[in-house]
Amino acid sequence: MTSRAPLVVIGGGQAAASMILKLRSLGDERSIVLFSDEQHAPYQRPNLSKKYLRGELELSDLMVRPSEWYPAHAVELKLGQRVKAIERAEKRIRLADGSTQDYSDLVLATGGEPRRLPAAIGGELSGVYTLRDVADADKLAPLFTAGRRLTIIGGGYIGLEAAAVGAQLGLEVTLVEMAERILQRVAAPETSDYFRVLHQGHGVRILESTQLICMTGDAGRVSQVELSQAGHPETETLAADFVIVGAGINPRSELAEAAGLEVNGGIVVDAACRSSDPSILAAGDCASFIWNGQRTRLESVQNATDQGEAVASTLAGHETDYQPVPWFWSDQYDVKLQIAGLNRGYSDSVIRPGTRDQAISVWYYKDERLLAVDAMNDARSFMTAKRLLQKGISPTRNLVADPQSDLKALLQA
Repeated sequence: MTSRAPLVVIGGGQAAASMILKLRSLGDERSIVLFSDEQHAPYQRPNLSKKYLRGELELSDLMVRPSEWYPAHAVELKLGQRVKAIERAEKRIRLADGSTQDYSDLVLATGGEPRRLPAAIGGELSGVYTLRDVADADKLAPLFTAGRRLTIIGGGYIGLEAAAVGAQLGLEVTLVEMAERILQRVAAPETSDYFRVLHQGHGVRILESTQLICMTGDAGRVSQVELSQAGHPETETLAADFVIVGAGINPRSELAEAAGLEVNGGIVVDAACRSSDPSILAAGDCASFIWNGQRTRLESVQNATDQGEAVASTLAGHETDYQPVPWFWSDQYDVKLQIAGLNRGYSDSVIRPGTRDQAISVWYYKDERLLAVDAMNDARSFMTAKRLLQKGISPTRNLVADPQSDLKALLQA
């Protein structure tokens, strides 16, 4: 090692860990210092709202690498330390405690911050939670006991996964979605219908087209949720022992913006994951890049992993354009949802029946081009669709709709 300033990483999630692992696999031995405001070494987040919340996994099961791996590979973890500013002219960062750290290159893997409800409608009451990190899950887990009344605000994947855990553990669960249907922002009506029926079959009450008016409570703790549902003149008040807000995330780009980096719906990066300052790179939920001609920010483990590795390749001198094939997964009850591609801008969708119980896939098209597939308990369709998307092959709608057709044969053409 030389006396050159280290590579500094801000953020301790999947993107940061993937970047470090890839950099070491490429033979790059520069010293690395990672700063995270969390108290834990990098861990995998997806199971926080699934098996970890149900008590089926320990924190050690989520770790990307054991804590001792990092010092053995010249990586210094600075945990529980918040970075206050990036001082680009001096190539250093300043911490909340006033100390500084020089850097040769800087990687921003700051992730996202869950959206919270305003204090004016009860968002700061005790008993109102978000579910983003281990600390959140640890606070929530003891509350998931049979008979408790849980209200979930937001019908996206986090809200639905938490609802599934609650129903499985015997809670009385009500899920509130402001839009006309759950998953409206990310999925076709057919996928929404599938999961609505699934959850209702497990006793979850789903209220769509429903506005949260306010949350109120006693002694500062939430106890009631007041709602207004479209088409119903009177409001409804629910008793709630606790509330989970699953309203999405905002990219944590404040440090970058304050440092004068270009920010546009996230930290703007080029095809090699460099920000507007070539010595600062970004990856994961915080990074905004051009994909298929449009500015894009992907919130997924796939993107955090692959973009983190792309940053490592750039740092190691093996620069390539980052062009992902997005994929995502969600477990709810005994259903595994797997998504390949991104359905943004789709014109229509086609249902392909599966070959097993509860198996179905929804195929999204824009004109004649396949964009994405939602596969429910249908791993075969997911894997085939993923490969078709990678190769740029679009099967006809009639072929997709026929469950007897052999879509894999298209890959041999």
